[in-house]
Amino acid sequence: MTLSTSSNFAKPDDAFRAIVEAHRGLSDAQSADLDAALVLVLANHIGDLDVLNEAIVLAKRRMLDDSQQQQQQQQQQQQ
Repeated sequence: MTLSTSSNFAKPDDAFRAIVEAHRGLSDAQSADLDAALVLVLANHIGDLDVLNEAIVLAKRRMLDDSQQQQQQQQQQQQ
């Protein structure tokens, strides 16, 4: 199995909304706990270590890319 990076949802906005709604009313700590639990449940559902590792690499890359973009924007605003 390979990592699918395109949407597999018939209604992707509904899927996003469900995740957002699940966090509504939670504290920051509870929200982080929910995220961690959801990751573990979905990782187990995937059940493929190669796919999981590929997803981890992709998520980290996106996080770093976002962080770099924010730093560049901050530097441009300071100039």
